[in-house]
Amino acid sequence: MVLSKLRRFQDLGHTAVLIIGDFTAQVGDPSGRDSTRPILDIETVKNNARTYTEQAFGILDKSKTEIRFNSEWLWDFMGKKAEGLAGFISTAKNITVSRLIEREDFKTRMKSENPISLLELFYPVFQGYDSVAVKADVELGGQDQIFNLLVGRDVQKIYGMEPQAVMTAPLLVGTDGVKKMSKSYGNYIAFNDSPVDMFGKVMSVSDNLMYDYYEILGFGGAAEIKQAHPMEAKKKLAFMIVGRYHGEQEAALAGQHFETVFSKKELPQDLETHVVDKPNRISYIMVSAGLCKGTNEARRLITQGAVRIDGEKIIEDIVFEPKECVIQVGRRQFKKLTKRS
Repeated sequence: MVLSKLRRFQDLGHTAVLIIGDFTAQVGDPSGRDSTRPILDIETVKNNARTYTEQAFGILDKSKTEIRFNSEWLWDFMGKKAEGLAGFISTAKNITVSRLIEREDFKTRMKSENPISLLELFYPVFQGYDSVAVKADVELGGQDQIFNLLVGRDVQKIYGMEPQAVMTAPLLVGTDGVKKMSKSYGNYIAFNDSPVDMFGKVMSVSDNLMYDYYEILGFGGAAEIKQAHPMEAKKKLAFMIVGRYHGEQEAALAGQHFETVFSKKELPQDLETHVVDKPNRISYIMVSAGLCKGTNEARRLITQGAVRIDGEKIIEDIVFEPKECVIQVGRRQFKKLTKRS
């Protein structure tokens, strides 16, 4: 969402500054949270940040983008150097506690008697100082970031700067149709998903959500799209989203795969094979075949009716006798099982 808006600015001749919050990630953004985020260590943060730029350049123009890490200035701001500590003290003196607890998520947590840490109160101040460090004219964020962006204006005023304009984008609801799209909720379509997975995830969303995707992602107005058949409109949306990240040729192939597997109820032609050495429970075989991460997840999928063997639904974690067959998990995962000869 926000990267797409940044790209529009770039197309109009502006420079986009993409800030990777390697410092603030160790604090944890409290926006939209009903509890304190776990503290991340620096190595975890570095690992998480490693692929950010690669993914962002799927949308942004690399030649018009500055990549900055906010540890560049926030370590100094927090007192690594004497002058930095003086700046922090001056800033903290001019930001009141009453201002910080105005934010709705803090109010909600106080009402429900969920604790708010002092570190979380500092978070918007840290993010606000980012705007000072990069001399931001405009800052973009999701609608859940309005408070943080406005604190950026407050901090810029303290440093005698012209306050930035603030632009927010609506939050995109995830594929579950309930919560905002988020990796932590498992309802996301990732930039680096394979074309087939990306196409399938788009096709799994509800019709109403599909219309929201059209409008919010800038693919056209929902009123116009509603004149088409919902299934055809959804396929078109999936093609455009996959095409944006993988190109039109891969999008067309992903569409053909979807037609073969889901519309015509045929199996994919390129099934991977997993060899089963001995009798074992379905949950264990699912994990060893790479169809899920752990046996708890596998058992949950089985009880939900999301697992089929040769098209027959499995609802109990039975012992599987090695044989040649196809196991399907959910709508998109298939493996050919075979016994060792």
